[in-house]
Amino acid sequence: MVKLLLCWSGGKDCALALHELVREGEYSVAGILTTVTDDYDRISMHGVRTPLLEKQADSLNLPLEKVFIRRNASNEEYEERMSDVLGRYKMRGIRTVAFGDIFLEDLRSYREQKLRGLDMHALFPLWKNDTGALARHFIELGFRAIVSCVDTQFLDAGFTGREFDGSFLDDLPSMVDTCGENGEFHTFVYDGPIFRDKIRFSKGEIVLRDERFSFCDLLPE
Repeated sequence: MVKLLLCWSGGKDCALALHELVREGEYSVAGILTTVTDDYDRISMHGVRTPLLEKQADSLNLPLEKVFIRRNASNEEYEERMSDVLGRYKMRGIRTVAFGDIFLEDLRSYREQKLRGLDMHALFPLWKNDTGALARHFIELGFRAIVSCVDTQFLDAGFTGREFDGSFLDDLPSMVDTCGENGEFHTFVYDGPIFRDKIRFSKGEIVLRDERFSFCDLLPE
C-alpha cells in the first residue's frame, strides 16, 4: 500500500479526493497538509479559522500538518516552507503527495515540477472528471459544505455563506465552474462519509476583503 500526504484546504475537492483514495484501497493517508496564513490563523484563501481545520482533522482521524506563511507571502517563501515540510515526510519514506485539482494543466505541471525537484511525485484522484458530475456526486454521497469565500470578480457576493447544495449549483451563472476550479469560490466541508463526527459551527459576519473577496466568518461551536 502506497503511503501519501494529502494537500488539504478544508474544501469539497480535497474531501472528495480523500474519499476516492480511501475507496480505491491502494493508498494509506499519512496525514493532511494545509497552508495557514500566520497573520490571521486561517486557512489560506479559504479564510476558515484554524480551530475548524483542527476539528476536521480530528473527525477524519488524520494527523494535521500546517505550513505557516505570512500574509502576502511571496511564491518563493511559500515554496521554501513547503519544501521544508515535504522533505521531512520524504525522510519518513513518503514520496507521494495527492491533490484535489481537476483540470488546470498549468497548476498540475507546477506541482509535478516542484515535487520532482524533491524526488517525490504527485497524484490527482479527480483529474479530468467532469466538474458538474463531481459536484452532484459530492452532494449525493452525503457531504455537506458551506461556501466560505467568493471571488466577486466572477460571482456575486450573495453566494457567500450559502450551502453547497443542488440549489446553489442551479443558481450558478453558466460561466462559473460548478466546482469553482478557477477560484470563483471556496468551501468548508463539515460533514460527510469520511468524517466520524459533524463539524459544528455558526455563521458570523460576511466581509469584503481587498475590494474583491467576500468571506463568511465561520465560528467554531
